[in-house]
Amino acid sequence: MAEVPETDSEASAKPEEPFGAAGGGLNYIFVRPAWLSTPARQPHPFSPYLMQAQLLSEPYPPTLGPKPHYAILDGLRGVAALLVVAFHLCEAHATSHLDQVINHGYLAVDFFFLLSGFVIGYAYDDRWGRLTLKGFFRARLIRLQPMVVLGMVIGALGFYFQAGPLWPGIAEVPAWKVLLVMLIGCTLLPVPVSLDIRGWQEMHPLDGPGWSLFFEYIANVLYALGVRKLPKVALAGLVLLAGAALVHLAVTSPNGDVIGGWSLTGPQLRIGFTRMLYPFFAGLLLSRVAVLGHVKNAFGWCSLLLVLVLAWPRVGGATHLWANGLYDSLSIIFLFPLVVWLGASGHLASAGGVRLSKFFGDISYPLYITHYPLIYIYTGWVSAHNVSGQQGWPVAVLTFGAAVGLAYVSLRFYDEPVRRWLKRKLA
Repeated sequence: MAEVPETDSEASAKPEEPFGAAGGGLNYIFVRPAWLSTPARQPHPFSPYLMQAQLLSEPYPPTLGPKPHYAILDGLRGVAALLVVAFHLCEAHATSHLDQVINHGYLAVDFFFLLSGFVIGYAYDDRWGRLTLKGFFRARLIRLQPMVVLGMVIGALGFYFQAGPLWPGIAEVPAWKVLLVMLIGCTLLPVPVSLDIRGWQEMHPLDGPGWSLFFEYIANVLYALGVRKLPKVALAGLVLLAGAALVHLAVTSPNGDVIGGWSLTGPQLRIGFTRMLYPFFAGLLLSRVAVLGHVKNAFGWCSLLLVLVLAWPRVGGATHLWANGLYDSLSIIFLFPLVVWLGASGHLASAGGVRLSKFFGDISYPLYITHYPLIYIYTGWVSAHNVSGQQGWPVAVLTFGAAVGLAYVSLRFYDEPVRRWLKRKLA
């Protein structure tokens, strides 16, 4: 099970002069380099500035002005989300995480947390003299909550289609209880174990990945209420402590990994907080101290590195579980910050690369938060019919395509319109 937390899609080295109004309720804001002396007008449709500088974040007051975003980081978020779907499909055929294909796909959650900390630090650190707590939380709710609601609704609609030997109790769950769990899930408040309607003790049994959005919100609250005020040295100390806790958790884990965080039980809450604290605050620190370079072909190299880290086979086997825990923790502590730094240091030179990166970034959050109800159905089918990976791959491919299609439809016909409406109403 894994997250995206999707974040505001802002980022670049320095703000540029905007086309038109600087805030308003626009979902997309096009920016023009300040050194262009020509009058502001609608950019050419293939202009890299049009394609790369679209903001999918909340409207800022006009005095704040928009910031361009790191388009490559958007694309990498999409790459990770696609790998999450593939990981979950392969998980249905694994006998354990020792023989799991795309073995470390669960680490995408930790990458999302780090990316979120980096982008939020970039987007908000220098705005707090003009931005209120209310404005910050309103922006985050507008960005994240609409898709949370849709994910829970989709989970409820697909719930009874998941009945079978793997979850024998589903058929006996009354409809009122499903609706109650759905309504609680729409608030993202964790469902207590007493309302577990599946049997996996998930805090969001209709849409499992909701657990990571719960911790994303906690990270946002911690940032807004205090961590944003920490000087770099204090933040670095916090990051070091969180990193030590992460290594300890990973190498001493009974399963030799950092998997977990989706239940309200004590051990699971410990995993969830540990997985969130280091990457989020390390990303925040990186946004404050990183000196960006000029990396050629950064999207390709970063995507390759991310795929290698997430798809790498299990390390150490059953006899040296600690070795895989060390791989997990070192990947989160060193490799993911490297990927983010390389991505932030790169530039998309071709219109095709810009479009691909934008598409990946656009669908990443909808894909992450809506795919798991389909995974439940696929996993239940595999379990009921004892389907091997070789036998099930055509259905797996169809499920993968359906997840991407559902994400795109959700984005275009629900998420973007709802966020535009909320921005107008709450501006």
